[in-house]
Amino acid sequence: MKQMLRTACLGVGLTMASVAVGQTAAEAPLAIRASNPNLKWGSCPPIFSGDCAIAVLHGDPARPNADVFLRIGAGTAMPTHSHTSAERMILVSGKLRVHYRGAARAILVPGDYAYGPARLAHSATCIAKQRCVLFIAFEGPVDALPEADSLD
Repeated sequence: MKQMLRTACLGVGLTMASVAVGQTAAEAPLAIRASNPNLKWGSCPPIFSGDCAIAVLHGDPARPNADVFLRIGAGTAMPTHSHTSAERMILVSGKLRVHYRGAARAILVPGDYAYGPARLAHSATCIAKQRCVLFIAFEGPVDALPEADSLD
């Protein structure tokens, strides 16, 4: 028997994968492709407009150690923002230009890893002809805080 575990991310309802009764999401093993049609995609935080969606893979985004897929459309720019948590990222598909304050711009291709320290302003743009999908592991709760100064 399975039950659905539901959670909310920044006020946006997102559904997590099924877990066996008696297990928490942190205990349940999971192996899933970014292209899985059963992923539950929800809206991104309001500071990210355009073609943007998030799927919670593991954990509760309101608590530390949540893992998500972030999907943004071709040509979509993520405005300058920061997170209260550090983030660890691997580009799954597409081509993504990332710029962290004080660092050189980087172009990520599938399989590339990037690390963003907590509270460091950054921006990103999907520069592929197809959507970009990014795996992100957050150390703290998932949030996105707008930054007044643009990096680009």
